[in-house]
Amino acid sequence: MQRKAYVPGVAALLAVLLAGCTGGSGNDDGTTDPKPGESATTPTAAQPGKYRTLPEPCAAVSHGTLDSLLPGIKQVTDEEQREKAYEGTATQTYDTDRKVGCRWKAQSTGATDHLLVDFERVVSYDNAVSDDDRATDIYLKRETAADLPEPVASSESSDASESPESSSSSGSSPNPSGSPSGDSGSGPSSSSSGAESDDESGSATPSDGSTPSALQPRTLDDLGDEAFLDDALSSSRQRTVTVVFRTSNVVVTIQYDEQPATTTDVPSSKDMQDRARKLAGQLAGTFDD
Repeated sequence: MQRKAYVPGVAALLAVLLAGCTGGSGNDDGTTDPKPGESATTPTAAQPGKYRTLPEPCAAVSHGTLDSLLPGIKQVTDEEQREKAYEGTATQTYDTDRKVGCRWKAQSTGATDHLLVDFERVVSYDNAVSDDDRATDIYLKRETAADLPEPVASSESSDASESPESSSSSGSSPNPSGSPSGDSGSGPSSSSSGAESDDESGSATPSDGSTPSALQPRTLDDLGDEAFLDDALSSSRQRTVTVVFRTSNVVVTIQYDEQPATTTDVPSSKDMQDRARKLAGQLAGTFDD
């Protein structure tokens, strides 16, 4: 039998083809070579937040500040009970590195006051989103949930005070019916008028317990990176003032409420807001240190 002739050229061609299939055309790490004129770049991870720990919440408020917000503490005669009231009660948490809080309560002869301080350290687990950006999202959700009213232009009250209608209501000119306006302004309504003028200046709570226009819920420009204040009065005359602010990757919440002993009393919006904002400023200062 005659054998088939062996062709060396065919074997050489097959060897070249096999070498081309097995040879690596890309990088071993799977990255793509840059195009001509471009440089290979690696995505930069988002920056971590400034704060890695949180303050101890029940020690974050001084005794003097608690005396101001919770007058009933000073009225506790038993020294041990008074000291316990100053200590507060830590809120339940499952991760003290991420979220901590403390509550205080004090009852005086005129009202019962509550205070809550809450710290939340935000950590983003997305390399493309920084801790600060994630904290901003959380803060904005709370601000949106508060449903703050649209800010009122300060010129409106001044325009109203200079209008002819406001000058006629002073009692120096007659009303449209011909009788002096003072005839209907004696007694309770005159005191109500005085309350309204105080309301315009934002220095007093109106007789109906509503929040003065200058003290309406609003954003705050002088606290942390961003902040807002909410003020709500319930049907039982319990007033709740809430201040929320963000500093870097920490969101701080202060909730301060007062329930008067009788429903005829109305907690002062200005006084409660001043106390809550002062505490917020003190807490913000601890993060700046």
